[in-house]
Amino acid sequence: MTCHTSGLLVILALGLLMAPFTSGAQSPAKLPRIGVLWQGDMPRYEQAFRQGLQELGYVEGRTILVEHRVVEWHSTRASELAAELVRLDVDLIFANTGPAAQAAQQAARRVNRMIPIVFGPTHDPVGIGLVTSLARPGGNMTGLVLLDPEFSAKRLEILKEAFPHVSRVAMLTASPTWFPDWAARGWPVVEQAAQALGIELVPLEVQGPDALEYVFNVVRAMEAEAITVSWNPLFIAERQRIVELVAKSRLPAVYGDALFVEDGGLMAYGPSVADLYRRAAALVAKVLRGTKPADIPVEQPMHLKLIINLKTAQALGLTLPPSFLFRADDVIK
Repeated sequence: MTCHTSGLLVILALGLLMAPFTSGAQSPAKLPRIGVLWQGDMPRYEQAFRQGLQELGYVEGRTILVEHRVVEWHSTRASELAAELVRLDVDLIFANTGPAAQAAQQAARRVNRMIPIVFGPTHDPVGIGLVTSLARPGGNMTGLVLLDPEFSAKRLEILKEAFPHVSRVAMLTASPTWFPDWAARGWPVVEQAAQALGIELVPLEVQGPDALEYVFNVVRAMEAEAITVSWNPLFIAERQRIVELVAKSRLPAVYGDALFVEDGGLMAYGPSVADLYRRAAALVAKVLRGTKPADIPVEQPMHLKLIINLKTAQALGLTLPPSFLFRADDVIK
């Protein structure tokens, strides 16, 4: 064997020895990274969102990287945390509320980036400028619309059907300072429905958790005959306190989410907001797979439910018409 041939064999042998190590050293495919900006303490919704991702094959730490940022609903830190997510160079941002989505958009614009943004259930995404229209969002955003003003109007009809004598209703709404997406169009829709039903509707803006006791003192002073509670992150976070305060007032109440009824509230009407957060996860998956947010219509709730807690009615000494109970989707006994 010549020296040349011997050297060639040595090189081939070394190549065979090195091949497995070289292959094993290849960097794995880059995992998609999303930023999650969560406004308000809503663990049930957050769990639904995560489950939605998992059902679509996106498991945190294995098939997707998730940067979580949580801010209290009334905090001014949303902009700061949104900027953190932008600096992390995430592929997408999920913002659970309209104001959180606005903070994410502003943070991206400050550095001239067009990061895809998916927003959770929002009352009026067109009115607050998140999208151009529900059918054609345009830009870099899509998400879900809650349509709570329309559902709030329907809740007044439900109150009147269940308790025909009701003529004065207190309506709890969050301060427009924190949730402009409801204030943008909510009140005119609900007021028109109240007038048609012959109901005097008194809006009570809740400025924060510390204001709840004061607000319910006003409810008693105004001699309200019933209460309706709109949907927003503040009320979800404080729902157990709200249910307790309503119980002390011994007034019938209708709420914007089934979670209130599960915690002892009398009635709820509207979509399952937890299901909407699972749908939000599906929108995130669409964007990660290459669909532009501008081409994904904003989704609207498809299934609405009337849920009644009969135990609460009995505890409050309230009698509901049998026909009304019959048309309920769920009755907690």
